[in-house]
Amino acid sequence: MDVVRGWREVPQHLKGASLAIGTFDGVHCGHRTVLDAAKAKAAEGGLPMGVMVFEPYPRVFFQPQRPFFRLTSLPRKLELLSAHGCGFTAVIPFDRELAALTAPEFVRIILAEAFAIRHATVGYNFFFGKGRGGNPGVLAEEGRRHGFGVTVVEAQGNAGEIFSSTRVRELLAEGDVAAAGEILGRYWRISGKVESGAGRGQGLGYPTANIRLEDGITLKHGIYAVHAYVDSNKHRGAAYLGTRPTFDAGLPLLETFLFDFDGNLYGKDIEIEFVGFVREDAKFRDAGTLTAQMAADVAKAKELLASAEAAR
Repeated sequence: MDVVRGWREVPQHLKGASLAIGTFDGVHCGHRTVLDAAKAKAAEGGLPMGVMVFEPYPRVFFQPQRPFFRLTSLPRKLELLSAHGCGFTAVIPFDRELAALTAPEFVRIILAEAFAIRHATVGYNFFFGKGRGGNPGVLAEEGRRHGFGVTVVEAQGNAGEIFSSTRVRELLAEGDVAAAGEILGRYWRISGKVESGAGRGQGLGYPTANIRLEDGITLKHGIYAVHAYVDSNKHRGAAYLGTRPTFDAGLPLLETFLFDFDGNLYGKDIEIEFVGFVREDAKFRDAGTLTAQMAADVAKAKELLASAEAAR
């Protein structure tokens, strides 16, 4: 998949595309409906098919001091878009210049002139331009003026649950990683570099791979059944996110115990995929009580993983 950084020098072969536009945080099932609609228009007209995303997120640009729960990093987002068959992704810097463009200016300068698009596909809740002055109706009107078509995809959902990035964040904050995965169409993942910890897990018989979470992530503290990916290898495990109230009540850390793994992971990149919720965080009276609970947690995590794998 080609990646275009900015809008000032768009390769000629990517102009005239059918373009899906949005933030696509999580690239969830609703987003994929937008992408599929853009791909259908591309196939219908023999056009390139691309996606336009914005970096950083507009909310982060306008409120840089306010933590934001980002479901997918840019590299992960690009990976998911590529896997869904998108021909190219245009990563547009959301800066002071872009924020100052009115909706008609954004359409004319970015979409019509820079990318010369033939068709735009957006979700029903797409807003753009200075002061969020543009919406799908404005985009359609401007599209007619500049000679490109517009498809607006209505809200998508299942069993009364609307697919949205906001809802995924809410479910993760509740610890319901399974329900979040239903909206995402896959299990939610985070990644990081393994760092050394206090070594308590090793002493208790459960050595862990520890990573710090990005600011803004509000995943519920507790124990999870997970898959861990290291060096392209998949491992089953149990992960703890919390402040270790039995010991030091320090900064939150994600500590993952990989079943049947023996090796040194320090300094390695690791991805953790959240499959099921085992229990909430808790304080125990001593290390022995905690160790007994950890054995029960591992057994429960194994059950959840086996059940999830059987369901697939």
